[in-house]
Amino acid sequence: MLDENITLMEPMLISATSQHREKLENLVLELTKKAAYFQASIPISIHESLANLVRSMNCYYSNLIEGHNTHPIDIENALKNNYSNDIDKRNLQLEAKAHIAVQKWIDNGDLRGKATTIGSICEIHRRSYEQLPDELLWNSYLNTDEKVRIEAGQLRNNDIKIGHHKAISPSAVKRFLERFETVYTNLNGTNKLTGIAAAHHRLLWIHPFLDGNGRVARLVSHAMLLETLETNGLWSIARGLARRTSDYKALLSNCDQKRRNDLDGRGNLSEEELAKFIEFFLEVCLDQINFMEELMQPKQLHSRILTWASEEIKSDNLPKKALQLLKTVLYQGELPRNEIADCLDVTDRQARRIRSSLEDIGVLVSSSPKSPLKLAFPAKLASYWMPGLFPEQSNSF
Repeated sequence: MLDENITLMEPMLISATSQHREKLENLVLELTKKAAYFQASIPISIHESLANLVRSMNCYYSNLIEGHNTHPIDIENALKNNYSNDIDKRNLQLEAKAHIAVQKWIDNGDLRGKATTIGSICEIHRRSYEQLPDELLWNSYLNTDEKVRIEAGQLRNNDIKIGHHKAISPSAVKRFLERFETVYTNLNGTNKLTGIAAAHHRLLWIHPFLDGNGRVARLVSHAMLLETLETNGLWSIARGLARRTSDYKALLSNCDQKRRNDLDGRGNLSEEELAKFIEFFLEVCLDQINFMEELMQPKQLHSRILTWASEEIKSDNLPKKALQLLKTVLYQGELPRNEIADCLDVTDRQARRIRSSLEDIGVLVSSSPKSPLKLAFPAKLASYWMPGLFPEQSNSF
């Protein structure tokens, strides 16, 4: 670009007088209500366990968009330091493990109020790349055979072209990120949600890093949604974006288009195309909340879990009273260890054996050896307990 004035990125928000504003405001209202209702419907006792599973799901789908298929079961294995002997699969497990760590850091609230700052964006990239094997730290330069090393957390020093979009020059990246930070930090009103979608595209338009921009943008969006809608990490947009990858990428590409006429906003880029992407983004959020809401309905969820346990008992994979223990934890939310024997009317030794059978599978967990038992959602059982969350694993290592 010859004239790299920061106005090249305008409009960064949908104007108050835009013809698209009313439709987007209605979507914002619907999404806000739906998110609050879903959040209130999930028992606090399973928040942490569900967030852990959603984290793996988010990682799986975000990487899938980039063409990297690492199943949540393999991700779960990586979190236990159980890696494939296949070097390529192992590398992807390490990539996923890094992604999980970054999202957990975000879910803990470390980016609250500053997800769109330059420092936070670079920190997300640094944490995503600093532990990766060398094989994943090289990228092709402008679709040639020349390889350039990716430096964790460092803004690019190379020219970039993505499809038909030639990104701003490396020397302009920091200046445009400063403008990005000014506009998208401390949004209010309708812009709090529509601005998340707008920021998603504009960050990709800047393309601050040599590689990993898509993942960073989705993690920034996750952090902004976490704060704006108080999601507690209980749902993720990544699954919805991955299920509509063609639409997602096409709409992002369309946002690179120049303003067409006097009815298309007042900036350099098309306001109409930005509005279409924002509409798509908000609709995907709604779709994913609806999906999780249906999946987590207590009666159906409890029924699927208890049916699974009954089948495991019939197959002699679990002791008979494991069903009763699991049922108690489901309805109470948690159960102190010293109450298990009385609850099941068994000896302490039998109680330990029954408890261990469910802990070994990963169905029951506790934060410490003396803490109460809580329900967990292991990825290997997701196809039974939460069908449709992600595809069943076709093969393992």
